Amino acid sequence: MTRIILDDAMKAKLNNLAEPLELCDPDGRILARVVPHCDPQDYDLDPKISQEEIERISASQEEGFTTAEVIEYLEKL
Repeated sequence: MTRIILDDAMKAKLNNLAEPLELCDPDGRILARVVPHCDPQDYDLDPKISQEEIERISASQEEGFTTAEVIEYLEKL
């Protein structure tokens, strides 16, 4: 694989690679699509629910629904 090092000016032209982009020739033909690298460490992936809440839900007698049941319900809407 070829590696190209971008200087700050080119990176700025590419919107700092903040979102997917297309590289085109002067006639507008797409030469390449670029998807920026995603580093999971840049995101907060910790659950937003406490361990106590997980245990409460698990121990509860509340009725739950399977994925198939939810899909079936939504298709009827």
